[in-house]
Amino acid sequence: MGHSVGMPLPGRESPVLLLGPLLRHVDPVSATVWVETDRPCEVTVLDRSARTFTVGGHHFALVVVEGLEPGSTTPYDVRLDGERVWPEAASPFPQSRIRTPGRPGPFRIAFGSCRYATPSSVDLTEGIPPDALDTYAARLAERPEAEWPDALVLLGDQVYADELTTATRKWLSLRRGEHTPAGAQVAEFDEYTRLYAESWSDPQVRWLLSTIPSSMIFDDHEMIDDWNTSAAWRRKVTGQDWWKHRICGGLVSYWVYQHLGNLSPQELAENATWQAVREHSDDAEPVLQAMAEAADADPRSVRWSYVRHWGDARMVMIDSRAGRVLDEHQRRMLDDDEFAWVEAALRRAVDEGVEHLVLGTSLPWLLPHAIHEIERWSETLNGRHLGGPIGWLSEQLRQAADLEHWAAFNDSFERLGRVLVSLARGEHGRAPATALVLSGDVHHAYAAELVSPGGLATRVYQLTVSPLHNEAPHPIKIGFRMGWSRWARRLTTGMARLARVGPSELDWAKAAGPFFGNQLGELVLEGREVRFRLFVCERAGTDGAVLREVADLPLSDPVAAEVTG
Repeated sequence: MGHSVGMPLPGRESPVLLLGPLLRHVDPVSATVWVETDRPCEVTVLDRSARTFTVGGHHFALVVVEGLEPGSTTPYDVRLDGERVWPEAASPFPQSRIRTPGRPGPFRIAFGSCRYATPSSVDLTEGIPPDALDTYAARLAERPEAEWPDALVLLGDQVYADELTTATRKWLSLRRGEHTPAGAQVAEFDEYTRLYAESWSDPQVRWLLSTIPSSMIFDDHEMIDDWNTSAAWRRKVTGQDWWKHRICGGLVSYWVYQHLGNLSPQELAENATWQAVREHSDDAEPVLQAMAEAADADPRSVRWSYVRHWGDARMVMIDSRAGRVLDEHQRRMLDDDEFAWVEAALRRAVDEGVEHLVLGTSLPWLLPHAIHEIERWSETLNGRHLGGPIGWLSEQLRQAADLEHWAAFNDSFERLGRVLVSLARGEHGRAPATALVLSGDVHHAYAAELVSPGGLATRVYQLTVSPLHNEAPHPIKIGFRMGWSRWARRLTTGMARLARVGPSELDWAKAAGPFFGNQLGELVLEGREVRFRLFVCERAGTDGAVLREVADLPLSDPVAAEVTG
């Protein structure tokens, strides 16, 4: 499976489609389609063509399709140098199609995070439950188009650079000419391409990504576990000889495989890096290597956050990894310029009358209360006792327990709360019906609603869904169940008060969950109404899988949730 160095496959005279097509940015009149091929060629979709560009010996294209009709459905194929290569001749799936916003009826958003490879590449001895995204794709293929989602939001850890399958370790052993141990990790761009080939090649997900527009953001595992947890973590890791190759390989591959498709045609036209890549007559890896080095040294040089326009909904996707400010005395999830950009995007959406604000961030904003208090306590002790024994112990705990969510960046947690409360009170125009924060990372699912301060005309929710294909160890399940309990909240709140952690005006209540297992969420938006549906993947028979709906929660009115199982 997959490819190694991006060279033409032996014995073939015509170009071959290695990965894709991926349908990425779609608006009422245009779409972008991403592919990877085995050699340079001309890629054509709906009479729009683009020449491939080369990065590290691998060949990619992003075709911009314009002149579409709002609310339309347009089947498409993919041609390489004029020869049709997609859909495959014997494909059992419906033909890939571009569906533009503007159709009557509800707008559906599917979302989730944390997808470890594919079912076919994971050793059965690892005991990972069935892949929710794979199962969801197979289910959609059998249903009418009217029930398909209009958007797919992938909230981090699309690949795992630091947790490799047995098949990839064997591939690395052949490539490196030496045994690859169980704890091995990828080292540079060419090895990253193997991860994407492994993750996006299975037929069900390949079809899904070809016909449902996808929006993506990274989390730590695309680079390395605990990426940018703290200043101490960064000093330790960036001092290693291998770091430059690793972070540049991760950022270059993310730019090529994920970020490029997040951009609209207008943003592509204005993007200096994309224009430099397109104008590069040979291999553009040096261009992207320079971009990655600059991004790691100064996060302000690249904005990974972006906006999606979906009619009555507006999604602002927030980079909550690369742009962190890690100085212990001024920790921020985003620097001030980036946060001002996010605030402006949210206010602009309200000015334009959207009914639903959707915020994407790989890390949850609202956590189980006890875990939230522990993260605030840890941050306070680290900053207050920096350089001393208590500070050192707090840092060890922070890294060991992954205490690095929004709560561990309290200034940013409170700032996001202030802007959402302000918008929900109608201080910047008519308040939207809902503000929905979509997240992943924590390997379980839940819904939590902001209940304090009062006076909100907008329902504000945290919706967390994770993983799509991975596993939560038993101790983590116990910890997250306890995290919502009243006694654990009282205990950790007491710890925070002893440490003189400042109080917050924000409070929230669990609306559903926690749920465990591989799972996928859906939002169904229609007018000012919205529902959150959660599906958990379960084994069926000896090698099958089914999705079971475990929650159906109205978010825009006070009707009680319908929760099963």
